[in-house]
Amino acid sequence: MQTIIGITGGTGCGKTTALNVLSGMGVHIIDCDAVYHHLLETDGAMLRDLDSAFPGVVEDGKLRRKKLGQLVFSDSAALDRLNQVIWPHVCRAVEAEIQAQSPRPCAIDAIGLLESGLGNLCTVTVAVTAPEEDRIARLMAREGISGDYARLRIRAQKSNDVFAAACGVTIENHFGSAEAFAAHCETIFRTILKEEPTK
Repeated sequence: MQTIIGITGGTGCGKTTALNVLSGMGVHIIDCDAVYHHLLETDGAMLRDLDSAFPGVVEDGKLRRKKLGQLVFSDSAALDRLNQVIWPHVCRAVEAEIQAQSPRPCAIDAIGLLESGLGNLCTVTVAVTAPEEDRIARLMAREGISGDYARLRIRAQKSNDVFAAACGVTIENHFGSAEAFAAHCETIFRTILKEEPTK
């Protein structure tokens, strides 16, 4: 049976490290952000649905991203509507990519894994979590932002506990180095993929 691993968790927790480990183990990675942006360029049906839900955001067959952003990022109801429009299209594209890769195992990278329906495609869902202060330090270093702004970004997302409660497996990133966390991830993923540990 093809193994499908769903990876989710808040910003700064270490999802990229976990996904890099999976990629190194031969797992095909499906980045849902990349899928969405590809669909914006190629999927006329999704653009028509977006234009129907948000009249005027599509002009000459192209999405006006800034206009759409202005509509949805200050209005939670509009953001919910956007997600209802795009996720069915993204899910279909992800499912097709999974089938094209069969029987190779795949990992789905999506912060909206659980609410989008993508979790239903997975044989196992994995939450990557980390202490808030560690996440703040990573965001500050990675994006050059202040600690206060990093904290606001993190607290605007679902908490570690929400991600952990909704997933079958939780990988907690409380390690002092990316290397130690990667080794921990590999141990867990080998169990999921039913691979023997390397000597």
